Amino acid sequence: MGVLDVVPAGVLTGDNVRKLFEYAKEQQFAIPAINVTSSSTANAVLEAARDIKAPIILQVSQGGSAYFAGKGLANDRQQASILGAIAAAHHIRTVAKEYGVPVVLHSDHCAHKLLPWFDGMLKADEEYFQRHGEALFSSHMLDLSEESKEDNIATCVQYFKRMAPLGLWLEMEIGITGGEEDGVDNTGVDNSKLYTQPEDIFDVYSALSAVSPNFSIAAAFGNVHGVYKPGNVKLHPELLQKHQVYAEEKLNGKKKPLFLVFHGGSGSTKEEIKTAVTNGVVKMNVDTDTQFAYLAGIRNFVQNKSGYLQTQVGNPEGADKPNKKYYDPRVWVREGEKTLSARVKEACADLGNVDRL
Repeated sequence: MGVLDVVPAGVLTGDNVRKLFEYAKEQQFAIPAINVTSSSTANAVLEAARDIKAPIILQVSQGGSAYFAGKGLANDRQQASILGAIAAAHHIRTVAKEYGVPVVLHSDHCAHKLLPWFDGMLKADEEYFQRHGEALFSSHMLDLSEESKEDNIATCVQYFKRMAPLGLWLEMEIGITGGEEDGVDNTGVDNSKLYTQPEDIFDVYSALSAVSPNFSIAAAFGNVHGVYKPGNVKLHPELLQKHQVYAEEKLNGKKKPLFLVFHGGSGSTKEEIKTAVTNGVVKMNVDTDTQFAYLAGIRNFVQNKSGYLQTQVGNPEGADKPNKKYYDPRVWVREGEKTLSARVKEACADLGNVDRL
């Protein structure tokens, strides 16, 4: 039995998202969530998933969404981010099924100041649901971890009540992910806020499960966005077991009731990843490492073919030799896609997400 016996290929919605995560938790593997900023990066991620027969999560951030629409567009009211997220969703929906893998289409961190972006995506979900009977996206994330626990939970419940009738999955964050990503800077946050307590996790579970079972929790266990020198980040994924045990006791023994999310996954050790997955993590965000991987292929090509990229005509083979086959974007961008795909495959392998179809 594999994933395709549980859910279909293509973008998943409704209960199929939960079925995928339930299967992953039962089989003790997790799915990497790769931030995409263009059709090129999205296609490269899908290609990797197809090659290794794995489900995959593609997600867009607020800044990545704006880039997808075009940096030349105004974004003072989040209009470019809304448009770009919708454009990315339609592109991924158009091609995903042809790659033959299940895809969770997700939006990444949305802080309180970015709620107009969230509102715009949710409106698009509702309009798509009216026409097709399912939401445009699979899931969305609310990151209100900088707010009080009470305000965080209350706002999540408010939005979740609107999302649940559409079958949308909600990912919420409690406890702060350190570092800086996409304009959200938590580099100076108090260290204690990087570690969420079991009681707080269960408060979230109690509030959201009253609305729908389709949600996950990004619990902080020392996570930091970005990659740092060894020893600078103190991850404690073993703490996630305490969250599961506490919830099990409250729920009369229901095993691993929590769907957990690993943020700041780039640069983590394989042992830290394995421990997190064992304790119920079903999704791990990978962005920093895949950004660098995309660059690496393009950088290597430009360095290796430098003599062919200085002019349109004239290269080491002769003054009259044309260089179009070297400067054509389909050539050098493709090199970035190859190295990005390779890094996605590595992330899947780390999470046990290979040959799962």
